[in-house]
Amino acid sequence: MDTNEFLKHARRALCDIAEYYEDMPDKAPHSTVKPGYLYRLLPLEAPEEPESFDAIHNDMETKIVPGITHWQSGNFFGWYPASNSFPAMLGDMYSSMFSVLGFNWICSPAATELETVVTDWLGKLIGLDKRFRAINDDGTECDGGGIIQETASDAILLSMIGGRQRVLERLRAEGASDDDIARARTKLVAYFSDQTHSCGEKATMVIGCKVHTIESDRGLRLTADALRAAVAADKAAGLIPFFVCGTFGTTNTAAIDDLSGIAEIAADENMWYHVDAAYAGA
Repeated sequence: MDTNEFLKHARRALCDIAEYYEDMPDKAPHSTVKPGYLYRLLPLEAPEEPESFDAIHNDMETKIVPGITHWQSGNFFGWYPASNSFPAMLGDMYSSMFSVLGFNWICSPAATELETVVTDWLGKLIGLDKRFRAINDDGTECDGGGIIQETASDAILLSMIGGRQRVLERLRAEGASDDDIARARTKLVAYFSDQTHSCGEKATMVIGCKVHTIESDRGLRLTADALRAAVAADKAAGLIPFFVCGTFGTTNTAAIDDLSGIAEIAADENMWYHVDAAYAGA
């Protein structure tokens, strides 16, 4: 596809996008296709010859669109709210145009610094202490700063790795040997409620720690009392509490855990405290 062809088909794609949103109120938000519908419409082997963009466009309209759940519909109330927008789509286009890999600063300085600035904006918006910022008010660098993760699963996994590293470094600073550290790894336990998103338990599987799922109260919230009892029982059994997750708006019911009470216990027990914004955070 040369530049002229790209312009031709890009204009068509933009018209499709605009029409899709214009017609959104008339679309049923959930697809009515049956499982396996697309298998019967597509070849079982990758095509050896290319197709025209017109043919691909026709496939999208006749085969893909019927199987789409319209998350952007005002009538869609399942799972998370999906907040796409025309400005975001234009941003995606420019991002695809540059298509940089931000491994480090030299790979693309603008990508690194833009992320740094935007995460500092977010930190200020939600009231984080100045020590969490990457840039001081006078423009000099701080020791803090954040990065944007691709998914909630990535975010909680990296938080858990950070929590694990923190407790192991503390044990080493207290004089623990390599054997002691190896044994401590098998005793680490993370805490979630029975309403926490599944990405929490999946993260424990990835890093190989124990998980303690705590029953929520009648309001489907994780309470400080329940957490305190769970931590005490695990410590008595020789385990090492190192991580706890509170949720602001669970995906099942939008319940809000006792965030301040959990924070006090996390501080007392020197645990990493992760707050999952989940359904209601935005």
